[in-house]
Amino acid sequence: MDLIDHLRGIVGDRVSASLSERCCYSTDASQVEGMPDLVVRPMESSEVSQILRLAHDRRIPVTSRGEGIGLAGGAVPLSGGIVLDLSGMNRILEIEIDNLQVLAEPGVVPANLNEALEPYGFFFPPNPGSSAMCTIGGLIANNGCGMRCVKYGTTRNYVLDLEVALADGKVIHTGSKMQKSSAGYDLTRLMIGSEGTLGVITKARLKIVPLPKTQKLVMASFENAEIAGDAVIMTFSSGIVPSACEILDRTTIEVLKRCDPNLVLPEGDLILFEVDGTRISTEESARKIEKVCSPLASDIQVASGQREMEDIWAARRLVGASISRLDPTKTRIYVGEDAGVPIKQVPTLIRRVQEISEKLEVPAMRYGHIGDGNPHVALFIDVMDKDQKVRLVEAADEIHRAAIKLGRTVSSEHGIGKARGKYMKDQLGEALDLMRAVKRALDPKLILNPGKLGL
Repeated sequence: MDLIDHLRGIVGDRVSASLSERCCYSTDASQVEGMPDLVVRPMESSEVSQILRLAHDRRIPVTSRGEGIGLAGGAVPLSGGIVLDLSGMNRILEIEIDNLQVLAEPGVVPANLNEALEPYGFFFPPNPGSSAMCTIGGLIANNGCGMRCVKYGTTRNYVLDLEVALADGKVIHTGSKMQKSSAGYDLTRLMIGSEGTLGVITKARLKIVPLPKTQKLVMASFENAEIAGDAVIMTFSSGIVPSACEILDRTTIEVLKRCDPNLVLPEGDLILFEVDGTRISTEESARKIEKVCSPLASDIQVASGQREMEDIWAARRLVGASISRLDPTKTRIYVGEDAGVPIKQVPTLIRRVQEISEKLEVPAMRYGHIGDGNPHVALFIDVMDKDQKVRLVEAADEIHRAAIKLGRTVSSEHGIGKARGKYMKDQLGEALDLMRAVKRALDPKLILNPGKLGL
């Protein structure tokens, strides 16, 4: 029996070999490309298991995929084979407020999960800029996080148990419903960040926490981004842990104001400090931030209320897509955008990015998660200019190597995929050989998402 007939026996008409459909799965938001042979859309864990068993027997590559908005080629099928589109597995299966947890399928969108939790007064803290588009499965596969991880931690801090279909189709559970366990190897964390190279997540049991009573947003602007980085270090050193701490450099602010002329933001390189908790605690934290930052800041403002805060955060989420408002001839290219360093090295990284940008004449915006050492870099060029493309690649390479030298990661939340695989040896050293050994143990035929993570 042909492969496609076998697959139709498992999922019915939810399998396609159409060229037009396959093209839709041949890339993500990165520059990485790869054409699948088949697209399969399972709706149940049992279907995923059967598909993997069939692929394992025939040595067919399988690349799992959510909404396909990754920035490193992680869901791109480099070796052809099957793309496993999990976006249809999007049910919230259990909400257990009395156990502080939920059970969700991998295709659930985080924003939808939080909408379902809000009436109970709870939320799932990881909050990427793509929270209205990405999926829980993709978030776990890359250990994504977003703006709240300064206080609340990354996705790995909220995963209690995973149901995973292994390469041969066997289905396992990696954890339990317990908030803590010391029973053997932490297989849950092994799967988190593995980008579909060790198994396919089919269900996730997630920890949830109560919504904060109130929030305040302090906006402090500075003469330059390096001074802004110094202010962040001083804030943290004084004992203040904001729920979010984001940088918007002056170029980013110009872009956002062109998108929305009514948006009110101070001039200069801006830090957004969000604090949450009780009314008394948030007011006290906001006052402390103002006091700590005032010697360095050129201006400090506090958002007038919830509506203004929501407008500012909504604008922040649009940064990546709005660069064309500054120069319609240029396009933002997602390379070199996710490097991370220890918090005290942030000013040095900001300075190095500026030096690299000026030397290679590649414009760069700096925005994002400065509070956890992960300020994003937006490089933008005229994609029709071959010389600019060459300089763009060189700039991204220098940013990655600067991050490794400063102590270090080439990806803090967007994943390694194919785009950053060549840096894994420099970052991990001999530990990369251990990763390869784990890969061979769980996927001896190397069918799961081949060509990723520098493996």
